Amino acid sequence: MPNANEETPSALSQVQNRAVSELLRVAPVADDLARRFQEAGFSLALVGGSVRDALLGRLGNDLDFTTDARPQDVLKIMRPWADALWEVGIAFGTVGAQKNARVGDADRPFQIEVTTYRSEAYDRTSRKPEVSYGDSIEEDLVRRDFTVNAMAVALPEKEFIDPHGGLEDLASRVLRTPGTPEESFSDDPLRMMRAARFAAQLDFEVAPEVVAAMSEMSGRIEIVSAERVRDELNKLILSPYPRKGLSLLVETGLADRVLPELPALRLERDEHHRHKDVYDHTLIVLEQAMALEDDGPDLTLRLAALLHDIGKPRTRRFEKDGRVSFHHHEVVGAKMTKKRMTALKYSNELVKDVSRLVELHLRFHGYGTGEWTDSAVRRYVRDAGPLLDRLHKLTRSDCTTRNKRKAVALSRAYDGLEERIAKLQEQEELDSIRPDLDGNQIMEILGVGPGPVIGRAYKHMLELRLENGPMEHDSAVAALKEWWAGQER
Repeated sequence: MPNANEETPSALSQVQNRAVSELLRVAPVADDLARRFQEAGFSLALVGGSVRDALLGRLGNDLDFTTDARPQDVLKIMRPWADALWEVGIAFGTVGAQKNARVGDADRPFQIEVTTYRSEAYDRTSRKPEVSYGDSIEEDLVRRDFTVNAMAVALPEKEFIDPHGGLEDLASRVLRTPGTPEESFSDDPLRMMRAARFAAQLDFEVAPEVVAAMSEMSGRIEIVSAERVRDELNKLILSPYPRKGLSLLVETGLADRVLPELPALRLERDEHHRHKDVYDHTLIVLEQAMALEDDGPDLTLRLAALLHDIGKPRTRRFEKDGRVSFHHHEVVGAKMTKKRMTALKYSNELVKDVSRLVELHLRFHGYGTGEWTDSAVRRYVRDAGPLLDRLHKLTRSDCTTRNKRKAVALSRAYDGLEERIAKLQEQEELDSIRPDLDGNQIMEILGVGPGPVIGRAYKHMLELRLENGPMEHDSAVAALKEWWAGQER
């Protein structure tokens, strides 16, 4: 590892000390694997994000290595050593493995990837990189996306390799490319999104020349598959500082290509039609939703916060009295959310959940100071279903008013709604509201077989349940017969 000389800034000394500690921690598994490669006549080095994270003092159990061994040789070396092996990425020169190793006084599982030295580039029309193997680690490092990811530690001797000044950039918390940004982004346009993602994950600044290249080349992102774009976007949104990354996507024009609904929120304002900056409001809502998370980053909640107002540009109207309205923007926004998330290849379940939260995010504002009936509260809970907890968080996060009195009033009103929900849930098990008669009972009472009429009867009984709460069996039967008597047959 590098030794700090007297002129080295203290920041460098700190990252070096952290790296030594982290590498000693993973040495049992890393050194063991390196010796096996050495015995087979090959070299092995810890590389990329693993070295960066070691220097930052945050190295986990996912370890990335690079080697001069070709994939088939890597398989021969690792197959008798690993506890599990997979070849999903072997077409790109990567072999994956799991290895349990003793670290300190406990056995820990390590996820390992070993990739052959390589270079890769896109042509103008391809969505997949063309891979060719290299013969030196220097060749491999120069193709990396950023200097902070272009460092390696040769094993088992632990020689630090940093041909592009990654250590200093890491200490300065800046993202630069090993070569020119234009060359790097031409090789893989997804790196432009990775710049925004790393800025959001690490709270780093992106070098001005890198930002300029992102702006000039933003159109190149369109050759990258929707799945790869989605995965980078997820990592950015789930990071500790998503505002930083999202702002960079908007600033460079990348968002216009991958998430155009976000920059569209920057609605123009004038002296006659003043209203909130919807774009800035959205980023505040996202951060406030993050503050309410209980068990780590919640992708569903964060996506809903990010997209909850995307219907506003399409529904904006300037009223005669000078006010600005966005009638039904939640309904329009839900449809837009579904369309965008589907285009980005999100799962059907996630699309459904986020769209539903967008659709429901304004429902609470009809609550006022508690005028809702119990039946309205029941409907609120039933419509939210398993998303109720997230809807609570999204609704609370959506208050960004600077008027403290109004903010306190809204918070108290929602406290009151949650208290009423809790009380009714105790009484009625609201989460699983069903009619007081099930489908089989309805068929038996009406003497009718399966068909549309049973669905209508079931829906009627559900409405009664929501409106009046639980009914005794005899009362439910009487209500069903009364409804049936009024049906045309």
